[in-house]
Amino acid sequence: MLPFLIMSRPENLRTNQWQIAPPARFEEREKLDGYHPVLLQVLYNRGLIRAGEITSFLNRQYHKDRDPFQLADMDKAIERIRQAVDKDEQIVVYGDFDADGVTATVLLVEALRGLGLHKRQVVPYIPDRVDEGYGLNIEALEAIRGRGASLVISVDCGIRSRKEVRLAQDIGLDMIITDHHSLGVELPPAKAVINPKRSDSSYPEERLAGVGISYKLAQAIRTSFQDRATFDDEELLDLVALGTVADLVPLIGENRVLVAEGLEVINRCKRPGIEALVQVSGLRPGDITSESIAFGLGPRINAAGRLSHAYDAARLLTARERQAAHQYAKELNRLNRERQQITTQLYERAEQLINPEDMVVFAADTDFVAGVVGLVASRLADQYYRPAIVVEQGQEESRGSCRSIPGFHITEALDGVEDLLERHGGHAQAAGFTIRNEHLEEFQIRLNEYASSKLDEQDLRPSIPIDANVNLADVDWALHDVLAELEPTGNANARPIFVSQNAHVFSHRAVGQDGTHLQLWVGDSQTKHGCIAFRQGAWERSLPDQIDLVYSIGVNEWNGRRDLQLVVQDIREASPQ
Repeated sequence: MLPFLIMSRPENLRTNQWQIAPPARFEEREKLDGYHPVLLQVLYNRGLIRAGEITSFLNRQYHKDRDPFQLADMDKAIERIRQAVDKDEQIVVYGDFDADGVTATVLLVEALRGLGLHKRQVVPYIPDRVDEGYGLNIEALEAIRGRGASLVISVDCGIRSRKEVRLAQDIGLDMIITDHHSLGVELPPAKAVINPKRSDSSYPEERLAGVGISYKLAQAIRTSFQDRATFDDEELLDLVALGTVADLVPLIGENRVLVAEGLEVINRCKRPGIEALVQVSGLRPGDITSESIAFGLGPRINAAGRLSHAYDAARLLTARERQAAHQYAKELNRLNRERQQITTQLYERAEQLINPEDMVVFAADTDFVAGVVGLVASRLADQYYRPAIVVEQGQEESRGSCRSIPGFHITEALDGVEDLLERHGGHAQAAGFTIRNEHLEEFQIRLNEYASSKLDEQDLRPSIPIDANVNLADVDWALHDVLAELEPTGNANARPIFVSQNAHVFSHRAVGQDGTHLQLWVGDSQTKHGCIAFRQGAWERSLPDQIDLVYSIGVNEWNGRRDLQLVVQDIREASPQ
């Protein structure tokens, strides 16, 4: 472990723990002689220790059975859909307003219409984030029933909506729930509940995104309606890749394979909406990666539901004409820029409201915007390394968004104060809830008490997992190309992080608006590398001549030139050798 204390560190930059992985120890070392040692170390850190596992991972093979009918209730769902098709019933696909929910909605609507059903027979419904909030709501279900629908299929929501599903059944509206969020105490009383987290589900992959489950249902539909299905489920994989990466589900197992397959479809840009989105994002067809989705395409899809309505994103993804697609993409691009500005403003406001000594940092205000509270909570959790909750206060009810840290399951924490909440749901690291205003104070007190009982013994400093200690002279295009075999990278299969010690700083300068970032050139007697350290411009006046730095290996493209670039995660004054 490298030394922790650094005298010259700028005060406004947090101190991280550096956790360097132990050296790899392979029992089958003789079978792995052809692999680059740094790649082997990274794979070892991911838990891949056998030659066969490594080969399968690098070849993006997934040997487990992907039959969608292994999902519990899939047969019941198909039976009810068949009844709706035979009787010409109207089917509503009820989604969510984030990228996962939008892509899941578009995918399932396209699959159902691919059975030859008319638009009036298959209708998408995505709730308004501000007026309706997340998930199924009674007013929407009553309106859907009033317009003649008799079957609703939820995607990316509904697993905790027992009351809403019960009401739907009472008014003659059958429900099929497909969701990937954490299960409640009881399943909703729907005709079918498809969630791979169910204990009675034999499907081998439990960590599918909402769009991944929607895709599994589409596969089951194509198999079950072979006489009339006209859609190719593989052409829907672009939507799967978009939603899966944007929702930050683990990119291992089947998710990694689905995203790899989906990226091939995305890079062909057969869907006019994706082609237009790639253009406004400044990306190039053929070069789209999971990182392109995470930082380019996904945020623009999400911007619609955050500041306007998610239908804007759905229209883009379903557009058939390039001109219309380009107009939709330009609007999403504009909304994304606006979202960035609002997030910065509201984060500054939230910092004024929180008590940084609380175990759960908490900010509530009537000026908070529903679409960005999650982003503000994420920034707070990252900055203060505490679970963070940001609440948009309404007149009688308020809606909160939660982000957590490793080791603290935020949805389980909400379960512990369920008696104060109108509704809630989510994952280990992210969740949302609705609460009446009179319960807000007690909610904050009890949640802090719960968090104290769980976190008091923990060292609440963020950690940076480091894959290997690497000499800067060994960082070259050959290593970059070898590490590309790990793609697609993302949650649970992160881009590799390395540390290099005692690097000489040749020059440095603050760059970006207000000197927010730091550009520097480092190296040793054999090599020199350009680096970019985002949000670390505070080093500009105090950077030592010799540093230890933590980084990933990237590429800087400028004016037709491609150069290796170290994307710096953290900097310390060089430790004694």
